[in-house]
Amino acid sequence: MKATQIAVAGTYPSPDPRSPRAGSVETPPDPAVSRLTSLDVFRGFTMLFMASEIMNIPQVARSFTGSPAAQWTAWLLDHVPWVGVVPWDLIQPSFMFMVGVSLPFSIASRRAKGASFGSLLRHAVSRALVLVFLGIFLRSSGREQTNFTFEDVLTQIGLGYVFLFLIAYYLKPRMQWVAAGAILVGYWAAFALFPLPPAGFDTTTVGVPQDWPHRLTGFAAHWNKNTNFAAWFDQWFLNLFPREKPFVFNRGGYLTLNFIPSLATMVFGLLAGELLRTARRPKEKLMGMIYFGIAGIVLGTVLHFLGIAPLVKRIWTPSWAIFSAGWAVLFLAFFYYVIDMKGYRRWAFPFLVVGMNSIAMYFLVHEIDGWIIETLQTHLGKGIFNAFGEAYAPITAGFAALVALWLILYWMYQRKIFIRI
Repeated sequence: MKATQIAVAGTYPSPDPRSPRAGSVETPPDPAVSRLTSLDVFRGFTMLFMASEIMNIPQVARSFTGSPAAQWTAWLLDHVPWVGVVPWDLIQPSFMFMVGVSLPFSIASRRAKGASFGSLLRHAVSRALVLVFLGIFLRSSGREQTNFTFEDVLTQIGLGYVFLFLIAYYLKPRMQWVAAGAILVGYWAAFALFPLPPAGFDTTTVGVPQDWPHRLTGFAAHWNKNTNFAAWFDQWFLNLFPREKPFVFNRGGYLTLNFIPSLATMVFGLLAGELLRTARRPKEKLMGMIYFGIAGIVLGTVLHFLGIAPLVKRIWTPSWAIFSAGWAVLFLAFFYYVIDMKGYRRWAFPFLVVGMNSIAMYFLVHEIDGWIIETLQTHLGKGIFNAFGEAYAPITAGFAALVALWLILYWMYQRKIFIRI
């Protein structure tokens, strides 16, 4: 079978990472043809972290009501209700950021092969459409009809991808900064200028209990759940599509227009990718990422505490776009230092296997995890996952499914089968 690659990653095959110091980077390679093994590993680590949701750790932990440690674990591994951040909230921003990082490598590769602007644009458009359709397909599993929803990470990437390509192709890094800033300021203004609901408005009509403790007040109320500018847009836009019933609100508060500020997150990744493609010394690149990462976290936090824009992942506020990109670039800096600079790669092989087939993993974990668990129970017995006690059975079952999914990707890796969009 012809080997293919993940177009979302947009980079090239990694050297064998099982050599403890394979490909140690001491001097800059040709930036037009280099591949970042660290980016593949970062992607694989993030994907496995996301896939661990099939282990149902938060649900199991919450059942131990008398254990503060269990409750803390449940809190860390689930999204915050509205304002704030936990590690689980940083999964989607990391994916968005990595799309931006990989794009300069993808464009450089295709241009080196003689691709014209037209062919590059057609490729970007087709990739965007496939991502949007795949996201809708996965969100429609088990439904009686197509579920036209656009808040899935794949659809969000797809909605912003063509714009990201145009920014990458036409704008130099300085103007890319300007573009990201303009996107965030414009989106902030749309929320800030949108009228608040009238006094006495019954928020239960948009899925928010009257006594919901996470409601914002004052100027921050412009970013409240399901009464904001983008929620109003969805009440119009999503009802343009055939639906099982009219759309009124998203239970989690997620929004189609999140793709606009998340485009800025991808542009921040684009800037990191441009930095990594330069001929600067690796240490300079590393320090640049660290500085920008710290600055992003600080700026996002300041915008939150000054009351300019609250940190809300579910609606991707401008402060969140900046704050989460800061964390993402620090994560990338860590993997870049350990893997591409120091060359310590053997430990990262399990993540590399997933990172080089991330689209396949995303699809499989949403479609066949339950089938794997049921099949194991059929052939090994219903109690196979009770080895550590019935209370922990969901974790054991999910872990078994995760191992099975990794083995599928390992089989693909060994045969150089990399799913491409």
